[in-house]
Amino acid sequence: MSASKQQNPAAPQSARSALVVADGWRDYQLLDCGAGMKQERWGEYTLVRPDPQIIWPRRDGGGAGPADWKNWDGYYHRHATGGGRWEFRKPLPEYWKIGYGQLVFKIRPTSFKHTGLFPEQAVNWDWFSKKIRDAKAAGREVSVLNLFGYTGAATCAAAAAGASVCHVDAAEGMVKWCRENAALSGLENAPIRYITDDCMKFVRREIKRGRRYDAIIMDPPTYGRGSGGEMWKLEDHLWELLRECREVLSDQPLFFLINAYTARLSPTVVVNLLGELMHAARGTITGGEVGLPIQRDGKVLPCGIYGRWEA
Repeated sequence: MSASKQQNPAAPQSARSALVVADGWRDYQLLDCGAGMKQERWGEYTLVRPDPQIIWPRRDGGGAGPADWKNWDGYYHRHATGGGRWEFRKPLPEYWKIGYGQLVFKIRPTSFKHTGLFPEQAVNWDWFSKKIRDAKAAGREVSVLNLFGYTGAATCAAAAAGASVCHVDAAEGMVKWCRENAALSGLENAPIRYITDDCMKFVRREIKRGRRYDAIIMDPPTYGRGSGGEMWKLEDHLWELLRECREVLSDQPLFFLINAYTARLSPTVVVNLLGELMHAARGTITGGEVGLPIQRDGKVLPCGIYGRWEA
């Protein structure tokens, strides 16, 4: 083999363009999609929300307005200038609960259309939970760092699988919501550290402290601000954060998971980033889209991208 084609035998092997679908839900269903909107069942309640990926028409010829959708409890009206508001056909509770296996999550329609949970991520919870359980069965303790942890679904999943978890988010309200989800899931006494901080600053402090983690999960936003007003832009700052994260990985890391929701970022870019980051480590890298099955017609709604490195 010529020198130009030789590969580092320790380099991770990569695979691309794998679609993974979260089809294990009972308390959640993506009922229908079309005309820029999606209709979802969240436990007892049905919500209709906009989604920029849904550029195909509705099969029944209906439009995007609330009168075009049947059997909804909440409908989100997007404003042309940004943001929006909820319309409710009947009073809904301040929040309600849905479950996924032993996990229980608090659901609440927020002013920016979200509900506090991204159900497509269940396919990633299943993947890394098995990694953690297998490691525990082999006698290994597993520590996980969850950055941009939001309301903590991944934190709860990792803790339920037996890991100790450090949950970091710049928004105090999201960290509080994570605590509530952990308590609802019976994990109030689980080894979870709850940190309200800018993720970059926190990782740099962990390097100085000499702390190490066996696995990292991150779900970085396209844009954002840290707890001190620091600007975050994915294209400008992701690689810098990844380099810092490499310094807090243990000598025998278990996995590294990146999720992203920006349409401008290709799964292949995430695979390439992980390949560069973990170039000296044996393992496997996969990347692709995460999606949800649409009950009405069997299509899959793409809900973001992922990249996974695993030992």
